[in-house]
Amino acid sequence: MPHPFHWQPGDGLRHATLQSRPRGGFTDETRVNTLCGTSIKVDDSEHAWLWNTCRECNKVAHVLAGIQ
Repeated sequence: MPHPFHWQPGDGLRHATLQSRPRGGFTDETRVNTLCGTSIKVDDSEHAWLWNTCRECNKVAHVLAGIQ
């Protein structure tokens, strides 16, 4: 069963979000609310996926995934 969140880079980190991803993904500059409670500006470039993971999003994602 898929998790209710997915990862999305923006504002210098990889964040997790519960927002539904549109077909084809979010476009650059779209604002997305994240599990850490911030609103990020999406960066869907190849290098952005290599950024560090937001620690707070990671903590919440682990809880949602049942991994503690």
